Amino acid sequence: MNKKELSELRRLFTPERCPVTRVCGCYVDSEKEKKATIKEAFLSLQEEEMYKYFEIFKKTMSGTIGKHQMNLEFPLEAEEEGGTQEFLLQLKNSRLTDDALLDRFYDHIIESFPFPENYYIILIHCAYDIPGRGTDGAELFDASDDVYEYLLCSICPVRLTKPGLCYDEDENTITERIRDWFVELPVCGFLFPAFNERNTDIHSLLYYSKNPDERNADFAEAMLGCTLPLSAASQKESFQSVVSDTLGGECTFEAVKEIHEALNSLLEERKDDPDPVVIDRGDVKRLLQEVAEDPESLDRFEEHYSSATGDAGTTLYVGNIAAATKYEIKTPGISISVKPESADLIETRVIDGRPYLLIPADDSVELNGIPVKVPVPQP
Repeated sequence: MNKKELSELRRLFTPERCPVTRVCGCYVDSEKEKKATIKEAFLSLQEEEMYKYFEIFKKTMSGTIGKHQMNLEFPLEAEEEGGTQEFLLQLKNSRLTDDALLDRFYDHIIESFPFPENYYIILIHCAYDIPGRGTDGAELFDASDDVYEYLLCSICPVRLTKPGLCYDEDENTITERIRDWFVELPVCGFLFPAFNERNTDIHSLLYYSKNPDERNADFAEAMLGCTLPLSAASQKESFQSVVSDTLGGECTFEAVKEIHEALNSLLEERKDDPDPVVIDRGDVKRLLQEVAEDPESLDRFEEHYSSATGDAGTTLYVGNIAAATKYEIKTPGISISVKPESADLIETRVIDGRPYLLIPADDSVELNGIPVKVPVPQP
């Protein structure tokens, strides 16, 4: 799925366009015991309650694809009889009316979701009558041929509100606030089946993680039968490792700057593209070929790439590895942040046999927010 398809589904969560037919939920305590379950026709809820759920659903479908949202494909074994895909299809086709299937679903999550606190599992069934699109991209609501039925699962922490004081209107006084259990925004969730090319794709799903570095890969494997790709931080570290190990002694300041300039240019060229910008093994090799002075330095590229990413076929999201907002320059004890467009002002030079990074100080200079004078050589 791309950001346009994700945005199209997110915009449905309003009272006027609501695609939700049924909402089910299970409240689980820290001992992994089911404390309460619900099963409701969604449109029977009070409007204020609906809006609270809408906020949760939108959050589960928010974030950057490749960072918070991950497109996953079912492996062959997951699509076999008795696999995770078959179970999710049964759950979707039941429209959440089968209590036995719902209990199995909750049990699977409780067994595999590594969360030590209370949480609330929310599962909804939705039916979206997909409008056609005109040549200008406008939606044609009277030209729909397909209905996209899907499940959206959100897993939300449930925590006690903070202690404090509050105003008691009935008693007209300030008193201690009553603490209650509050359902927070989701930390994890998934959409099945995927909405690829604006239609149903039962071979794929979309997985959400609030924290890109704590994605619960074991849960995704056990619950969905899918292996998560490298996290955003791991992709960045892997790319840095490939560049450093491949170029070796040729990994100069200018070479790395040129690589990031190429990545930022790619992001700029495709900024209006709804699909995330990715590069594969061949693209990375071509980047390094552009900056490597000695072709032999690339002899072990394949080995370095496989070692860093774990798979020679792994693709990397450019948004995860590019320094789009700032370049960070570090030496022992000193860190400098530079905007990419100002990186050309920095020079590398050897003075009296010692290497230096030179930064022009022609304009105003501040130290801890205080303007300071830089000595100017006298004629």
